[in-house]
Amino acid sequence: MTTPNADGPQIGDGRQLCTAFLGKLHAQIDRTTHLVSLAPSGRLEWTPPIPGAWPLNALLGHLLDCMAGFCAVLAAAEPERLAHFSRLREWPVNQPCEPAGTARSIAKYRERIDEGFALLADPDLGRLLPTVFVPQGESLLTLLLGNLEHLINHKHQLFTYLKLLGVDISSGDLYRFR
Repeated sequence: MTTPNADGPQIGDGRQLCTAFLGKLHAQIDRTTHLVSLAPSGRLEWTPPIPGAWPLNALLGHLLDCMAGFCAVLAAAEPERLAHFSRLREWPVNQPCEPAGTARSIAKYRERIDEGFALLADPDLGRLLPTVFVPQGESLLTLLLGNLEHLINHKHQLFTYLKLLGVDISSGDLYRFR
């Protein structure tokens, strides 16, 4: 028996954890895209007065690297069915970007992330995947959570940059309140 909940997952379908994680990831992607849209185009080379800080346009480019990380994990989890994800390595990341291009690229990564999650079921989250840092493997869930943390940290960095630039934003721009 399955019972729908308000967010769409079917309780009892073996995907409720994957669906819950993807829902949280969508919220983070949505808020990130929103913040990207607020970046003032005339200030893209601005750098905060913090030693070693990146210019705003470099941060926008790094957000794409955050998105690519999810795709890399999903490709490692499903190497045969997501073999075409290898082409994502050709997409530019970690280079100066402008807001509209960043938003378009984030949307493309989100489509690939959704494609990858469609292949997962909850038991997959416990599967160990070897990494460069942990050759014996880390769970898929641990790798996804690490990438979520990476995205959230840089989303907050963008929020801070926008605040320092005088953009009128509040915590409602940073979080999706339920």
